[in-house]
Amino acid sequence: MSDVIAAPAPVAASEAPPLVAIRGLTKYYVRGGQIIPVLVGINLDVHAGDYVALMGPSGSGKSTLLNLVAGIDKPSSGEIRIAGVDIAQLSDAELAAWRSRNVGFIFQFYNLMPVLTAFDNVELPLLLTHLSRRERRERVDTALELVGLADRKDHYPNELSGGQQQRVAIARALIADPAIIVADEPTGDLDKSSAAAIMDLLGQLNREVGKTLIMVTHDPGCAGHAGRTLHLDKGRLVEDAIAH
Repeated sequence: MSDVIAAPAPVAASEAPPLVAIRGLTKYYVRGGQIIPVLVGINLDVHAGDYVALMGPSGSGKSTLLNLVAGIDKPSSGEIRIAGVDIAQLSDAELAAWRSRNVGFIFQFYNLMPVLTAFDNVELPLLLTHLSRRERRERVDTALELVGLADRKDHYPNELSGGQQQRVAIARALIADPAIIVADEPTGDLDKSSAAAIMDLLGQLNREVGKTLIMVTHDPGCAGHAGRTLHLDKGRLVEDAIAH
């Protein structure tokens, strides 16, 4: 019924241009007159339907790379083309509008509004759209059903377990049918059982719904769910491995 669960028609990777094309990407900060490099000369392609894990030691630049792909931050130089749009060239206002249409976010600590129910938290991204109330309700119901929380839609975050709160966050990330879902340590605040359930859900979204996922994780077990694992060290892409 909804765009939330509409899987794209399969296209051979060799026939389709990459959804994300990064060329010569560099990011640095200036502190106290010193230039501190964070990312250096990153080149990377991610195709629609890929599931990519970003790994590396603390300070390696993986969260910075995720934020740049998500349009939360801007590069110091280089190109980030997503579906043909060089987002590095967008103004702040254009970038904010682009993010709302194209990126779904999953954070380690859920970032739910405590005064809103699960339903209302998931609906939030739709309030700036032209969808009718009925259309919004249908989309939210579909998203909550997809993550297994249809019977918890009237519960507040403090009435849900950590795993359930993360499922609400995943439903919220899906609700606008984004081109890319970015996840920053999505299981970092969960117990082993809940983390396994969340990883199974993300895998289902990738395999069955066709969502493109880019995930930062320290956990090799979580990275093992992805189709590709990218390793960063001191701001450089040092390995691009296919998961087995």
